[in-house]
Amino acid sequence: MKTARFEVLSQDEILRIHETSMRILAEVGIQVDYGRARRLFQDAGATVDETNEVVRIPETLVQWALSQAPRSFTLYGNDPDFRMEVGGEGVCFAALGTPTHILDLETGERREVVLEDVHCHLKIINVLDHIHNSQMDIWPSDIPMTTIHAEAILSWARNSRKSFGMGCYGFLPTLDMMRMMAIAVGGKEELRARPRFFAICSVVCPLKMVQMQAEGMLICADYGQPIAMSPEAIAGSTAPATLAGLLAQQNANILAHVTLAQIARPGTPVLYGTVSTITNMRLGTVALGAVETGLITAASAQLARFYGLPSRSVGATTESKLEDIQAGIERVATLLPAVLAGVNFITCGGTLDSTMLESHALLALDDEICGMILRMADGIRVSDETLALDLIRKVNFAGHYLDQPHTVRHFRREHFVPKLLVREPYETWNNEGRATVMDRARQRVREIFANHQARPLDPAVEADLLRYLDAIRNRSMEEFFAYEDESMQDFGAL
Repeated sequence: MKTARFEVLSQDEILRIHETSMRILAEVGIQVDYGRARRLFQDAGATVDETNEVVRIPETLVQWALSQAPRSFTLYGNDPDFRMEVGGEGVCFAALGTPTHILDLETGERREVVLEDVHCHLKIINVLDHIHNSQMDIWPSDIPMTTIHAEAILSWARNSRKSFGMGCYGFLPTLDMMRMMAIAVGGKEELRARPRFFAICSVVCPLKMVQMQAEGMLICADYGQPIAMSPEAIAGSTAPATLAGLLAQQNANILAHVTLAQIARPGTPVLYGTVSTITNMRLGTVALGAVETGLITAASAQLARFYGLPSRSVGATTESKLEDIQAGIERVATLLPAVLAGVNFITCGGTLDSTMLESHALLALDDEICGMILRMADGIRVSDETLALDLIRKVNFAGHYLDQPHTVRHFRREHFVPKLLVREPYETWNNEGRATVMDRARQRVREIFANHQARPLDPAVEADLLRYLDAIRNRSMEEFFAYEDESMQDFGAL
């Protein structure tokens, strides 16, 4: 079997990007507005310009950091039997985005997200075949901003057997998340030993490391949770318009963040991430559904392998505002390159409008699309058994293969069998109500909700989680923002 990887860079081109990135880090540097991070870099051998808050990182330090980072890791879930291997040849899928709005399942109308949508989202992902991680994918408007992260952890603990994740939201919220995750799974050391949390560190372009993200990254590293270093460089606005220039800048940014994570806690699982795309030059907006997103993703996967790191990217992204043909074209154009390029962790299932709009029905359909593309990536196995020469002789000119044991043995692996796509003849489809694939996806989601059973939590664990959540709910805004002052941050008491 030969399924070729989708590669867009030659080995010489990878080396040129690497060398350019090393020059960027050593000569230009990266702006770091967080004093603790600058001190960590300086103690490890980087050059720090305190006046301009710029850190210049020698290649020797970057190479040391890469030598500390694991090539793969296991992500666990609430269910002791659930685990995902992230790295190597494996491909995992997750939902992700920043939707503040959703297409209502029943009316199809665009509306603001509410907390109940978060619960519903987790219930859907809990039973999907290919999407195994939720990244706090939707942002409710009916609860205070200061409690969203904690409400999400509690909902995950109650509704999901799989893994969970969020962004690096600063010192206090990230510490809340780690402590609540530890409560849910049996303590900090258990969480370290079996990570359940997948963190997204948003890498700011061009060439910045911002305090909120660095704070969260350092706390996640202390707890041993995997962190995806994920810039959203936008060619033509926050990065050079040329994709090679974007890749060189993005690469430098990612490696700076990887280096800090390893300085803080050697062996921290990290991913080489990308959410990068191009600018819609007509309007100056982001075009995450652009075909160039797939090219950047494929190149990033190659660079990740060059450094021996697992990779994360977006896929199934679209600029469409509806569950329409454009959404289908663009999500395949961004998901297919990610899978065929060998990205290990692919996010953004269920989203529209540059990941700002959610659709529960589309999330269910994306799960099916992921299965189809995985089948394509699996390729064709050629052996005496699969060539089936003896069977062909036996069936010869007059028989058929429907009743053959060989068919029973092989069709489930060889053939992708969809649950939602319309494949019956026209007459059957017409007589059974003319349901479209989106009709079927909505019905699938309704069935998931009807059959969902909450996970039984130990009463003591639930009580501890509720006490922690109540403390967060009762915080004042002043207390919430006080921890942006570095003097308030006690990293010795995480």
